[in-house]
Amino acid sequence: MRAPRERLTVAQFCAEMGISRSTFYDWKAKGRAPRCRKLPNGELRIDRADIESWYDALEVAA
Repeated sequence: MRAPRERLTVAQFCAEMGISRSTFYDWKAKGRAPRCRKLPNGELRIDRADIESWYDALEVAA
């Protein structure tokens, strides 16, 4: 049996990353935020796996 996927709210993601909600929505508008899913009530959720993939893709060479 698969473990349930962890899904974060925008507020949880922002707190974890240390950014404001406006920064998140700016990144989202510019296509720089991790992939999100919109629930039927209009709220967004971000899968932990998508956050990890997004964060890994931000790596730069030293």
